Amino acid sequence: MERIKLEKVKTFKLSSSPRKVSIEMFGTPPKEGISLKEFLLSLPKILGAKDLLEVARAIVEAKRRDKKVLLGMGAHPIKVGLNPYIIELMKRSVISLIGTNGASMVHDVEIALVGKTSEEVKEGLKDGSFGFAEETATFINEALKRGLSKGKGAGEALGEAIWEEKLPYREISLFGMAYKLGIPVTVHIAIGTDIFHMHPSAKGSVIGEMSHRDFLTFSSEVTKLSEGIYLNLGSATIMPEVFLKALSLARNLGHKVENYITINMDFLPQYRALENVLHRPHETGGRASYFLRGHHEILFPLLVGAIIEGLTGNI
Repeated sequence: MERIKLEKVKTFKLSSSPRKVSIEMFGTPPKEGISLKEFLLSLPKILGAKDLLEVARAIVEAKRRDKKVLLGMGAHPIKVGLNPYIIELMKRSVISLIGTNGASMVHDVEIALVGKTSEEVKEGLKDGSFGFAEETATFINEALKRGLSKGKGAGEALGEAIWEEKLPYREISLFGMAYKLGIPVTVHIAIGTDIFHMHPSAKGSVIGEMSHRDFLTFSSEVTKLSEGIYLNLGSATIMPEVFLKALSLARNLGHKVENYITINMDFLPQYRALENVLHRPHETGGRASYFLRGHHEILFPLLVGAIIEGLTGNI
């Protein structure tokens, strides 16, 4: 058996060979009582920590330049307690629009009604009680029916109902607060995937029409995305697909959409989010793309904190 010989290997001086990491990029352990800004600036300037601050700076810059910041999200952010953080960004006029799925309507309405949400699915599935809370579905379906005749979309109709009917916890509701603040929320419903589709109050033609109106609203905002931000927060399928179709529609109609930044925030990499939010849009006119990976309930509050620090100073 022949073995390779190392005697003739060529070596180089360490100083002549570039390295990607230097001690200037290292983090600084936090000291007791430091501010949020000090903590953020103490993080390593490497990989995820570096990306987090770059994303925050990009969002702040977009806001300062009056560019669009669109938030696409699944329902999970509501279930892990992020409503207050998203509402804070809305109050500060950072978010231009929220696009989401039908499940977000369910969880947000329950939060607004009783301050609680998220069923024990396995237990309810045993006897067929899962998904049949009367108040949740009736409130959503009736709001959609009223909104239909007013020319509204699903998100605005629900927000109006939550706010104008003065639900007990309306000020912690994404839909209610968005309605109050005049920020569009669009809902992209896949019929059969949400509990309010199973109730006697459900009417498919209403649900479909209201959701289609919202798709047109979402697409209209995408036509103005140049130099703006699209942030996908925890939607693995619906919002990545909606965003891609809206981007193609905007360009089909002659709108020049370019130099935007796309961001995906999730615990795991998912095919559609990677392709339809990061890769394909970036390769066809985007300026940059970022994948911030981690638990929503930890990572998103850090991002919001960094954005707020950026709005009031420098990070």
